[in-house]
Amino acid sequence: MQKRSLHFESLRLFGVLLLFSLGAAPAKTRIPVILSTDVGNEIDDQWAVVYMLTNPEFDVLGIVSAHAPTVPDPSAHYTYRVLVDVVENRMKMAVHAPLFEGSSLPLERETVPRNNHGVDFIVRSSKSFSKDNRLTLIAIGAATDVASAIIQDASIVDRVRVVAMGFRKWPEGGDEYNVANDVKAWQVILRSRVPVVIGCGDVCKANLALTPAQAKDLVASHGPIGGWLWDEFQMWYFRFVKPIRKDDLSKPWVIWDTITLAYLLRMTSQEAVPRPALQDNMAFEHVPTGESITWITRLDSKRMWADFLEKLDAYQRTHSLAPYSAAVH
Repeated sequence: MQKRSLHFESLRLFGVLLLFSLGAAPAKTRIPVILSTDVGNEIDDQWAVVYMLTNPEFDVLGIVSAHAPTVPDPSAHYTYRVLVDVVENRMKMAVHAPLFEGSSLPLERETVPRNNHGVDFIVRSSKSFSKDNRLTLIAIGAATDVASAIIQDASIVDRVRVVAMGFRKWPEGGDEYNVANDVKAWQVILRSRVPVVIGCGDVCKANLALTPAQAKDLVASHGPIGGWLWDEFQMWYFRFVKPIRKDDLSKPWVIWDTITLAYLLRMTSQEAVPRPALQDNMAFEHVPTGESITWITRLDSKRMWADFLEKLDAYQRTHSLAPYSAAVH
């Protein structure tokens, strides 16, 4: 009887220890990121900012506004004001990562950074990271501030990686808006040793294009933020995309920048390709270096949009948001 009691006591103790060990298992590691965005230039940045800030898998250390030639000057100040509006007014985030105004001008020389508080923050934040534990710099606008951080502190390439939306396709490279806004910045990035991941325009077009009907079905009924994102989409569409044929709304628009987040959330396929040099016309020059970059080849958009809506709904359940009144077109 005593042996049986000891046996059951041992089993009970084992069970307690097992439960304790399971309960004490470390939480899933969050991805530390700093975002550089030309939010307000198009609509895709707004969608990307919302997705990033509602997703608990990201540890957002800060966001830096980037310049764009299509918004009022000084352009990084304009995108900064839009960024503040998205975070504080649309998303009602009382507590959030710091927001910084970046450079309003592209690099003039590849050896001289465009210094600003955003660049200083990137360099300072990187000091807590290492080659085996890198900070991710997400570039979804002109890469001026990312390149400036590399110029300011060359050792940063051992502490960060760059995940960007840019270029048209592999292996050509090619003219693409984000890259065109600061070609020298991308020449700096590609000449450095910093790890680079690129989601190109052709892959975005194939995976992230939405017609107005698709965009409306996707987000319009998902709370005040979803209603606002849909309104942003249709306002953009009717101003810049709608074809001449009055009732033809079949032409899609692309939510380009979310490809960077999909990659970080393991929703893409990619391959290592030889690291190219970049010519002034944005064409890649393939000179053997023995180094590589990561090129995204496919995106599981169905999975990404489902995750986007799940995170958006969960966020809105825990935040007090006034109903959004959609604009009439």
